[in-house]
Amino acid sequence: MYNILIVDDEEMIRKLIRKYAEFEGHTVTEATDGMDAVAKFARDKFDIVIMDIMMPELDGFSASRKIRENSDVPIIMLSARGEEYDKINGFEIGIDDYVVKPFSPKELMLRVEAIMKRTRGAQKTEEQKNEIISLAGGGLVADLTARIVYIDGERIDMSPKEYELFFYMLKNKNIALSRDKLLSDVWGYDFFGDDRTLDTHIKILRKSLGKYSNFIVTIRGMGYRFEEK
Repeated sequence: MYNILIVDDEEMIRKLIRKYAEFEGHTVTEATDGMDAVAKFARDKFDIVIMDIMMPELDGFSASRKIRENSDVPIIMLSARGEEYDKINGFEIGIDDYVVKPFSPKELMLRVEAIMKRTRGAQKTEEQKNEIISLAGGGLVADLTARIVYIDGERIDMSPKEYELFFYMLKNKNIALSRDKLLSDVWGYDFFGDDRTLDTHIKILRKSLGKYSNFIVTIRGMGYRFEEK
């Protein structure tokens, strides 16, 4: 079971999530705003954070940035808005999932379980092997074990989800990958994810890859393929 930090200025929402989380056997700590969340995260170790965006003192985006300075802990962002800008901002910070209010607390717990299974599975895989993939004559290099990407010798930063999506596509180079398969294998679930979540991450990943962005090929009506050009 997991130690969960729930961050929301609305007590009713915190209590609702706590009720379902504790029913599943998880341990829960509540924070009333971003400042409170950062302080509690610095004192205790959490397996996953459920973070609201609109809060007093320090908003969810700012609190997530502070947490990301020292930790790759999975973060699920909650928001009353579903604009693409908010999603892109959150994903660029490095959040793992984005849930729009109102939401089903049962579905939220399933998302928590899926993210934790995927995260812990990825950690075990990385511990088992050391793999480096080099493309474009060494212009694009990915160290899968260290989670480091270099473009023309310069290290670039990616969010945790970008790394996972990029490395998965690298390992399946030249293979047509459907949206459903990408959501299932990278996000850990297939019936929660939607095309917009995946497409937003692809947009961010292409931006990070710069001149190699065209290595990610869109297959109309199907998904994507990674191929060296």
